[in-house]
Amino acid sequence: MIDVTGLTKFYGPIRALEDVSFSIKSGEIVGLLGPNGAGKTTFLKILTGYLQPDEGTVLVDGLDVQEHTREVQSRVGYLPETAPLYPELSTQGYLQMIAALRLIPEEDRQRLISEAVYATGLEEHLTRPIGQLSKGFRQRVGLAQAILHKPKLLIFDEPTVGLDPTQIVEIRNLIRRLSKHSTVLFSTHILSEVEALCDRAIILINGRVEADARMAELAATSDAILVLQRPVSDARATLSKMALAQTVTSFQSSDGYPALRVHGKPNAASALTPAIYDLARQNGWPVRELRRDVRTLESVFNALALGPEAAEVAA
Repeated sequence: MIDVTGLTKFYGPIRALEDVSFSIKSGEIVGLLGPNGAGKTTFLKILTGYLQPDEGTVLVDGLDVQEHTREVQSRVGYLPETAPLYPELSTQGYLQMIAALRLIPEEDRQRLISEAVYATGLEEHLTRPIGQLSKGFRQRVGLAQAILHKPKLLIFDEPTVGLDPTQIVEIRNLIRRLSKHSTVLFSTHILSEVEALCDRAIILINGRVEADARMAELAATSDAILVLQRPVSDARATLSKMALAQTVTSFQSSDGYPALRVHGKPNAASALTPAIYDLARQNGWPVRELRRDVRTLESVFNALALGPEAAEVAA
């Protein structure tokens, strides 16, 4: 659905994007993640044809955005961070205006408006001025205009910003429903949104793609955690001699027990934990817990944004 190659954009001397490349398949829910100023909004503006890149190409559904801007925009539903709403219009009047701007045939307009209204739960707010709606319902109106024309690709820029916890859950559920019929790309700096919704995350740092992987791949590590009931003086030295271990560090678990982190060699993750178990059993260590370590998205993001040492302090 999306193919990006070598995308670069400067604002004068300021580099917003540098050599950005990735692909997104149809039906995926992908989070575009990064700190403020990482280049997320610039990328979305290029993707939707509102901004020209300095270098590189973007294809949407096989069409070059620069050469076929109108055709691409007809296949995209876009909700920017600030929804393009007119507070004096009613919900129904606004959606009718959008349908006209989208050049939707008149015989199809009422049906498509009704489907968008029911999909976003706006049935009881059709005649109310948009300016009188709550923040959550205004966001729903923005979503309704984005899906009105049944786009193949839905793009959301910070779709839950400013919403309360209940509204956030409602918008998440709505995005999940929409993803059954459209590819979804949404930009955010809120890590929990990506964890809750996405199949995959693309992390932009200073205009460059620093990570692009499925959520399970981002969380995977080659480390194992061994927690003991009491200190064992030679445990660290013994573990360090394992053929599968690169480094072993000691720390205290959250409940106060002595613990060791064994960083395994590449491709050793699946065999590391069983090997540690056998070693502990042979030496009679009082094992309280043994598990494969899993990184949180926060730890991955901090390591990329701050560097490994600073990320360790932040954690």
